[in-house]
Amino acid sequence: MGFNNTTQKDVATKAGVSQATVSNALNPSSELNIPSRTIERIKKVANELNYKPNRFAKALRTNRTQTLACIIPDITNPFYPALVKGVQRTCEAADYDAVTLNTDGSKDREMHYIELVKQGRYDGLIGVFFNLDSSHFEELAEQNIPVVRLESNARAQAPQFFDSLYVDDESAFKDITQLLIDKGHTDICMISGKGGPQHLRVSGYKKALADADIKPFVQLEEEFNENGGKMALQKLLSKRHAPSAIVAANDLMAIGCMRVIKKLGLSIPDQIAVTGFDNIPAAELVTPALTTIDRFQEDSAAKAAKLIIGRLNKQVIGQGQTIKQPYRIIRRNSA
Repeated sequence: MGFNNTTQKDVATKAGVSQATVSNALNPSSELNIPSRTIERIKKVANELNYKPNRFAKALRTNRTQTLACIIPDITNPFYPALVKGVQRTCEAADYDAVTLNTDGSKDREMHYIELVKQGRYDGLIGVFFNLDSSHFEELAEQNIPVVRLESNARAQAPQFFDSLYVDDESAFKDITQLLIDKGHTDICMISGKGGPQHLRVSGYKKALADADIKPFVQLEEEFNENGGKMALQKLLSKRHAPSAIVAANDLMAIGCMRVIKKLGLSIPDQIAVTGFDNIPAAELVTPALTTIDRFQEDSAAKAAKLIIGRLNKQVIGQGQTIKQPYRIIRRNSA
């Protein structure tokens, strides 16, 4: 099977329009006023001729890579594939590529990828950053490179150099802790990894307990993963008796806790209730199924990519936006 050598000129000839009109009609970012019937005719002809735009030529013409960078802190965490999928879904619809870059939560790696964007490797940046503040994005703003941060709270920036989408982690953890209080629990401990979203998640837990006049107990471990959950619970139990409920900072830590509880021969949730956060696929598959919080990461990431592409195409202009995203408690059998 040979290569398709159909050109933009071939499409223009068959559609009875100029080559410039074809170029603008097939360019999602075009702002020229072309009648919708003409656009549909051109698209139909392009489809009939199996015409594929030359992206390399377009990149040379526009001085863009047609590629967005998606930066995540932990490629092994099952929370992030849905986020990457959301970015890819939007990029593909707009004729962009998405490249996933893993930082392992390291500031040096976060800074390294920022430098790559500055060098023109990518047209825009979507990411979860544990270590960078707004000042690190000033140079990107000066180069008109759009950035969307996916965050755990509404950061105050003046001026704001980037867009951000956030789920209110503090409120989410206050709500899920309140769920346990409403079920009659009065001895509720929390386990968490260090850094990143730790502060806000622990704060929400403590606020719920303070309102109910219950004493908090927080056990921290280095990592937000299953092993971190196991280690945190083992250390907690070496210091005190088993609580009646555990609020874990994410689903992986919750699953690690559940493994320790089962190994001790205790029943979930009758003797110890457990909650998580993220609603990763495994949360529904463990036994008992994990009560957790869904923050609709695929939809949020798709919205972030749409915002980036909108700024690249001058369809979104003005100062950076801070947009609150929804979350929902998923009630299952672990609490």
